[in-house]
Amino acid sequence: MLLIRFFRSRNPSPARANGGGHTERRAYEEPTQPAGNGSFRIPSIGSGAGLGGGSAATGAATAAAEPSDEIGITDADLDTFEQKLHEVQAAFSREDYAALRTITTPEIMSYLAEELSENATSGRKNDVLDVKLEQGDIAEAWREGDTEYASLAMRYSSIDVMRDRTTGEVVEGDPDTPTETTELWTFVRDKGGEWKLSAIQET
Repeated sequence: MLLIRFFRSRNPSPARANGGGHTERRAYEEPTQPAGNGSFRIPSIGSGAGLGGGSAATGAATAAAEPSDEIGITDADLDTFEQKLHEVQAAFSREDYAALRTITTPEIMSYLAEELSENATSGRKNDVLDVKLEQGDIAEAWREGDTEYASLAMRYSSIDVMRDRTTGEVVEGDPDTPTETTELWTFVRDKGGEWKLSAIQET
């Protein structure tokens, strides 16, 4: 499974994650914690959770923890976050470095590039198709100076397989059965600028 896990934490140095997915993914920290808020809260969204009263595109949610939004996330922002989910997954599957650079921060891009390189070296290719956002909920949004951050809990389904680079044969995963993933995606932008992917945490 395409689990690009980048953990937000108070530790400024990268740390290696354990297990999960078709490849051993890594955990990294890039955005800072919101000033004065302590640790952020993640809504209770997981396997078997209902879709709630609103649509996934608008991020309507019923969460156990009350989300914190200091910057006023709009429906347009939520639509952008859903679009970024599709763009990142598609670009990673295509191994499109140029596209990934336009939609992620340089720090996250360096880790994605390293992982793509490792897949190529091992003779494998990760394909993620038919990505569908089932539910998206704002966990926290905050501002530090002119920089804005937004963390969104995303539950999505996809066809996720690992293929042999030479033969195209599926070596891991089921090409006919969607899998479901829940992750916390963090986006960052300069005030008035374009949102870019800054971190991903598996929930």
